[in-house]
Amino acid sequence: MKKPGVGRIIVDYVAITAGALAVALGIGAFLIDAQVVPGGVSGLSMAIHYLTGGKVPVGLLMWGMNVPLYIWGVKELGRSFGARTFYGFTTSSVFIDLFRGSVPGLGFIRIQDSASIRFLVQQDFFFMVLLGAALVGVGLGVIFKFKGTTGGSDIVAAVAQKRWGTSPGKTFLVTDFFVISLAGVIIQVRHLSPDKPAFALTLYAFLLLFVSSRLVDIVIEGFDYAKSAWIISDRNREIGERVMHELSRGATAFHGKGLYSGVERDILYTVINRSEVHVLRELVRGVDPDAFVIISNVHEVLGEGFRRRVDVELPVFLKKKE
Repeated sequence: MKKPGVGRIIVDYVAITAGALAVALGIGAFLIDAQVVPGGVSGLSMAIHYLTGGKVPVGLLMWGMNVPLYIWGVKELGRSFGARTFYGFTTSSVFIDLFRGSVPGLGFIRIQDSASIRFLVQQDFFFMVLLGAALVGVGLGVIFKFKGTTGGSDIVAAVAQKRWGTSPGKTFLVTDFFVISLAGVIIQVRHLSPDKPAFALTLYAFLLLFVSSRLVDIVIEGFDYAKSAWIISDRNREIGERVMHELSRGATAFHGKGLYSGVERDILYTVINRSEVHVLRELVRGVDPDAFVIISNVHEVLGEGFRRRVDVELPVFLKKKE
């Protein structure tokens, strides 16, 4: 495989930096003081931060826990854990402490004390959690898309998959559930949130986990941007002609047979843009109001008339095994 050029590598590292900045902003400005923890090492670091009464910075804890995990990952999986992983978790850790004013000499920053953040904490807690989840999800998605990671549970999942055949999804589920539950217990025992029950904060944390994971997928894979349609009608030839001439879309006829009626007819298949769905519906209804139409999302289309998705080369240890 052709090695990426210097320009491509620079772009990747700039993107990883931007993603780490978004993750750090979401955690440092919105989630730590809200006491709503994400999963993985970041959530575990927040739990320890609460346990110590806030004496140990979250970013420093994250970095300290990630280093031995990184060494373990390199030992178990070799060079697949490269410089990008170390850079990813280091920059996100530094940015978290920077934003919270925990870096020596820069204690005046403290974004979490800004008027806007304080207003959200007091007046719109739910929206604050959603903002934190969005920043974490988008940031992680950008980091993954440009072949980096933030270490933590990614390393644990990769090693578990290699040594015990455990799927990454199960590993993430177990580790995240443990971390979120542990944080909830710590908040309850230390009475850190007198105005919000610890169980409610735990439920917020699971919502955070769901929203951020979905955003990671969207950033990496993109939104569904095309639709496919199966059209079953006795007037398929006329419908096909109108699809080709009025929508300028190709169509393919498959020969089929209705098992109940025993009638044999052609079934049309075509792929259109989202904006063309309404036009297709009206077109088919105008030709045959009794036509049976099935419309589905299409993840990717390669060919004339459709934009090509940018290929995403995930780190080796994040790729699914066949």
